[in-house]
Amino acid sequence: QKGAGVVLAGSAVAKSWPSGDDAGMHASPVRWSHPAVVAATCLWLGRIPWAPGTWGAAAGLGLALAIERVALAAGEASSATALAVELGLVVLVNAAGIPICTRAAAALGASKDPGAVNLDEATSMPLALFVIPLGARGWTVMLLAFLLFRFFDILKPFPCRQLERLPAGCGIMADDWGAAVWSGCCLAVALQV
Repeated sequence: QKGAGVVLAGSAVAKSWPSGDDAGMHASPVRWSHPAVVAATCLWLGRIPWAPGTWGAAAGLGLALAIERVALAAGEASSATALAVELGLVVLVNAAGIPICTRAAAALGASKDPGAVNLDEATSMPLALFVIPLGARGWTVMLLAFLLFRFFDILKPFPCRQLERLPAGCGIMADDWGAAVWSGCCLAVALQV
């Protein structure tokens, strides 16, 4: 379960965390300013006290658009080049998320997925959209991808919950990859109808 409400701790605002994994976290400015925490919370979007995963997925739509534009620009002469660039960037941001989330969870004093860490949602949104051809991702498709991704990220169908049990940053990231695959499959089917 991702983060809950906000509590005041001295002069700093900190999340109150419902799970035992997050119980040891403190409102230390050093932890919140740690570079991995800043990145893993999508520039502190994860500190918004309600639905941090939703904010991360929303940031992921921006990331998906940026990746799409770079891929289209790089592959002007060839759609295969554009597809290869997109795939490379999606793999790169997701692979980079593993050590970032590992370090952020450690800096926040959590042994599992801290509620504030939402880089996993952000980097998984482009993966969910990968089944849609470049240039064909209008706002309707983006909204549908966003809603499907959040549905599967919250529901955690097989194998998402099992992937969550992987160690450290891999577990933080992998359940969202599962949700992205479920979302992508549903998008592909919905757009064929």
